Amino acid sequence: KMDFLCEIVQALVALAALGVVVVLIIAHVTAGMVNLTRHEKEKYFLTASGEKELFPSLQDPHSRDLSVVIPAYNEELRMPVMLDEAMEYLENRQEKTPSFTYEIIVVDDGSKDKTTEVAMRYSRKYGADKVRVLTLVKNRGKGGAVRMGTLSSRGKVILMADADGATKFSDIEKVEAGLSNLNPKPDNMAISCGSRAHLEKESVAQRSVFRTFLMYGFHFLVWFFCVRGIRDTQCGFKLFTREAALKTFSSLHVERWAFDVELLYIAQCFKIPIAEVAVNWTEIEGSKLVPFWSWLQMGRDLVFIRLRYITGAWKLILIICGKLF
Repeated sequence: KMDFLCEIVQALVALAALGVVVVLIIAHVTAGMVNLTRHEKEKYFLTASGEKELFPSLQDPHSRDLSVVIPAYNEELRMPVMLDEAMEYLENRQEKTPSFTYEIIVVDDGSKDKTTEVAMRYSRKYGADKVRVLTLVKNRGKGGAVRMGTLSSRGKVILMADADGATKFSDIEKVEAGLSNLNPKPDNMAISCGSRAHLEKESVAQRSVFRTFLMYGFHFLVWFFCVRGIRDTQCGFKLFTREAALKTFSSLHVERWAFDVELLYIAQCFKIPIAEVAVNWTEIEGSKLVPFWSWLQMGRDLVFIRLRYITGAWKLILIICGKLF
């Protein structure tokens, strides 16, 4: 009887080992490369008069104090509230401190509604020097949209902010303080992440048991496979120094929901200091995240992120003298 049990255990161990090998092979074979290519139409933005102008490059020196990158997919209804709040805050800040300069880049991620038209109204109202619209030819995913906007920005620091306005825009001062408190900043690289971790107890009370299980499962996978020391990797309110943005976004592979995790994983691999700062956050109706399938996709992506770096399918990109290696 003991021999029979030993054989079963050995068979299960062999099966598990085979499963791991199969997953490693799948992760390696299906690994996509960093996609920094642009369609010709994505290289330009429209001025208020309708003329086409070339977007700058993240590798150029900064010419603004702040860039705000807003990824938007079918956001014609939710985005105006967020843009009104952001523009009011930024215009008031510039009025109080005339030397302060900023830009907003709305990245329409292949929307099927009037997202671009809505964003262009703000560009015409405030001028293309302050509000620019980057319309992607096809949907890339939130990570792809944020990356394309970031690579087109002029700011000394770059804030990524969601189009739904779930985070109070004035909380930028909190993430700015978090960024400035990070010392030292090697090669001026640092990241400050807005965080909803302080709201977790309240959110658990409002969620179903199943969604709470998914949330904790996701947090465990993030901790086990990728990022440690950051309680909320998914808050869409993150501030980067220009140097940190170039370093991290140049190596980013994941273009959908789990991109934040890879971004922070890359940052930790490069030993870029990261602050986590509590921000105000409100649930806004109309989320594009389909609870079960999105969490499943993110869970798969988390496992594959680590495995693809381990197997060498993905590599970190070095930037030397403005060139990618």
